[in-house]
Amino acid sequence: MASVKLERIIEKMKLENLTPELDISKIKITQPDINRPALQVAGYFEHFEATRLQIIGFVEYTYMEGLPRERKEEIYTRILSCDIPAFVFCRELKPDELFMKIAIENNVPILMTKKATSAFMAEIIRWLNVKLAPCISVHGVLVDIFGEGVLITGESGIGKSEAALELIKRGHRLVTDDAVEIRKVSDDTLVGSAPDITKHFIELRGIGIVDVKMLFGVSSVRDTQTIDLVIRLEDWDKEKEYDRLGLEEEYTEYLGNKVACHNIPIRPGRNLAVICESAAINHRQKKMGYNAAQELYRRVQESLLRKREEDDDD
Repeated sequence: MASVKLERIIEKMKLENLTPELDISKIKITQPDINRPALQVAGYFEHFEATRLQIIGFVEYTYMEGLPRERKEEIYTRILSCDIPAFVFCRELKPDELFMKIAIENNVPILMTKKATSAFMAEIIRWLNVKLAPCISVHGVLVDIFGEGVLITGESGIGKSEAALELIKRGHRLVTDDAVEIRKVSDDTLVGSAPDITKHFIELRGIGIVDVKMLFGVSSVRDTQTIDLVIRLEDWDKEKEYDRLGLEEEYTEYLGNKVACHNIPIRPGRNLAVICESAAINHRQKKMGYNAAQELYRRVQESLLRKREEDDDD
């Protein structure tokens, strides 16, 4: 099961640890959902998701402040005795001494952020969704071409890395070469990234390993990118019929999500970088409502209709 260390969350979200005396090195978050324990503070503990990060906003904080000390002690003890990974207080709100005392007794870390509650919740849910999403690794190259994430796949040695290098020289950005980690962030979105070991590196046969970031600058790379299009490179087969119009979209599937896919036959002299650029632009046009193949089909149909009408007139 995927997990994220609490220490990593504190670092990423720039949280202040109000309980530095507690050992948090082994605490991990295993789900992207969070919980605002308003009902629990009011005494309702049915269906309490204690394993989630607990977020305290202004409403919960003011309610807790207005409770009598006896009620506070009862509620705090019941909440903090659960197996909670951490409490996060938003808007720089600081818990009272009783809450801190019971939290430390139960080894529950207390964190604090300057951010507003809604903004912090949206940010941490989005980040955890990416980090904890189902993940697979595929062989290929992922490049950002005009803002479209293009995953180039194919057999080893067919020219994926060379195509990526040419694209980088043309101003596009490399995400990863050779191994692509694909995460299913939602039912509509796949995000690709590089393994830490190979980040920003490209392998070119005959040359070796090339550090793209060092050679071409930080503007030539990026850490993650949504996967919008798959280009599958294959050796040219003269016996095979290739789609020359593209009226019907082909798809490939990763983690249950469908992604538009083009099979590109490779022959000497074909400029793969220009082909990939054209495929990315064409895919963007389709998303914006324009399909060149359908436009050609419409023109042909109108031409045939006019010719038929002219023949009828004669």
